[in-house]
Amino acid sequence: MLKSAISGLSRVANSLAIAANVLGTLTVLALVVILNADVIARGLFNAPLRGTYEIVQLSVVLIVFLQLADVVRVDRLTRSDGFLNLLHSRRPRLTANLRRIINAVSAIFMGLIAYIMFPEFLKMWGTQDFFGIPGIFTVPWWPVKLVIASGSALACLIFVLKVITAQDRPQLIRAPEHDTNQTGGPNI
Repeated sequence: MLKSAISGLSRVANSLAIAANVLGTLTVLALVVILNADVIARGLFNAPLRGTYEIVQLSVVLIVFLQLADVVRVDRLTRSDGFLNLLHSRRPRLTANLRRIINAVSAIFMGLIAYIMFPEFLKMWGTQDFFGIPGIFTVPWWPVKLVIASGSALACLIFVLKVITAQDRPQLIRAPEHDTNQTGGPNI
């Protein structure tokens, strides 16, 4: 019963993480379009798009927190685990326990970020505070605060699931540095 509940929760968390990652990727694409339009408008018409600077600032935060949970899910969060990789061949149990401790500490930090940001989201939702220059370009703060709170909470949940399920060691994926053609030489 508990195992199936954890499995179901894991499927839901993974699906949400993937969906958030897709939104983050779409945000990157939208940002590319906006920046290109701004460059073209500056070059051809000597009239930059209003709010490009503000959009870039907010988009970077949105991208990071939209994609954070999926990065945690696929074990691609930047960290140095060289020591754990060396230790794994000699002491696999100790390594597994150290990974669980690291995941637990990470869950605590993500939970703290979500805990701090959710009241900020509620405050910004109520006050309708905005970011930008009035009369030129303004954006409400609450969507950014919501993405930070929910992205951190989802990353926290995925870390907790990793601790509960005792995911020992992520599979390391090695990609060849250079493709070779049939004669053994590099493709050009």
